[in-house]
Amino acid sequence: MGGKYNAKNLGIKRIMQEAKELSEENAYEYCAQPLEDNLFEWHFTIRGPEDTEFAEGRYHGRILLPSEYPFKPPEIMFLTPNGRFELHKKICLSVTDFHPEFWQPAWGIRTILLAVIAFFPTHAKGAIGGLDYPPEERARLARE
Repeated sequence: MGGKYNAKNLGIKRIMQEAKELSEENAYEYCAQPLEDNLFEWHFTIRGPEDTEFAEGRYHGRILLPSEYPFKPPEIMFLTPNGRFELHKKICLSVTDFHPEFWQPAWGIRTILLAVIAFFPTHAKGAIGGLDYPPEERARLARE
């Protein structure tokens, strides 16, 4: 995976370390890994948070890391219907490139995934890429 990248670059080292750690982790709530041919494009699967209408769901999405990662935040989009986030559209959360003023370089892919899971049961309130489907519709999508 690292053959075409400058392994001395601190950002590349960080991404490769996160990929290694997440591949060895056995988390129930999420999994994520970069594409084999592109360290900057990650795909993830998260489970809907327990005790919410999303609880039965598994959701697939994509994280695009900027070349300045971890000093700049990523783009995040969902690729499966969920009733909370629009499909194939960058979503606006405090851990995304819509809010670079909130981004902390200490955050990583794991932090991003946990934040996304935490945002699932919140109201979109007009945020870019956000949806406020009724709970019944969200539960139906989770079962599918």
